[in-house]
Amino acid sequence: MTTREAGLTGSGLKQKVARLRQAYAPHEHRPLEGYLKAMGTYAGVTAALVGVVRATGRPVPERPSPGDVVLLSIATHKLSRLISKDAITSPLRAPFTRYDHPIGSGEVMEQVRDEGSPTRHALGELVSCPFCLAVWVATGLTGGLVLAPRLTRLVATALTAVAASDFLQMGYAVAQQAAEGGHREE
Repeated sequence: MTTREAGLTGSGLKQKVARLRQAYAPHEHRPLEGYLKAMGTYAGVTAALVGVVRATGRPVPERPSPGDVVLLSIATHKLSRLISKDAITSPLRAPFTRYDHPIGSGEVMEQVRDEGSPTRHALGELVSCPFCLAVWVATGLTGGLVLAPRLTRLVATALTAVAASDFLQMGYAVAQQAAEGGHREE
């Protein structure tokens, strides 16, 4: 086996990734292998979505309507936060994260589990980060808009209503606190 062939085997590739990880972040653990797997999965899911759209012959809009963009933006925000921060969805994140402390409004802060595989670590970062998760959620909702527009708009409308309610609840709490002179009953 030539040196070039050895570099293309699984163990050769793992060694290259290990060297790259060490050169990239010599003083901190960064699960580059896990990130690569997550990116590959995302690319695979996106390709599958495109394949389903093509196979079903669903028309792809040349340009989404501004209303759909706003609806999906707010729904993406809410669903990303529900999955990544909501206390009720913590069982979904538990295999990849560890509870740290509450952060208010029914949300929790969690730490990524460092033990185990780089894939587990990368998934922990993904499922506990609303910014990271938003790409996946937006892709799913956008695909849904093409494949099942009525259902997607209905689900997105519900998520948008919940997001609006969240802001109204927080605004109400601030107004109530101001009306009571900053004193809060527990």
